[in-house]
Amino acid sequence: MPAAFLLLSTVEFDPQMLKELRSLKGVEYAHSVYGVYDIVVKTKAESMNTLKAVHDKIRKLKGVKSTLTMIAHEE
Repeated sequence: MPAAFLLLSTVEFDPQMLKELRSLKGVEYAHSVYGVYDIVVKTKAESMNTLKAVHDKIRKLKGVKSTLTMIAHEE
């Protein structure tokens, strides 16, 4: 199962965004963080296409300025 981490920059911190992220199918966790990025999200899906669909939903959320995606490599 492919997994990935997304780092999100947002317009402003919104606790509702965390709730929405956590409710999306494929999101394992979402946490607010301090630093250059505002939220870190871990996703997991059945296939790369499904993972891409989850990421597309996240990118379209109101308040998301930018994302950085890191696909996990399993050995």
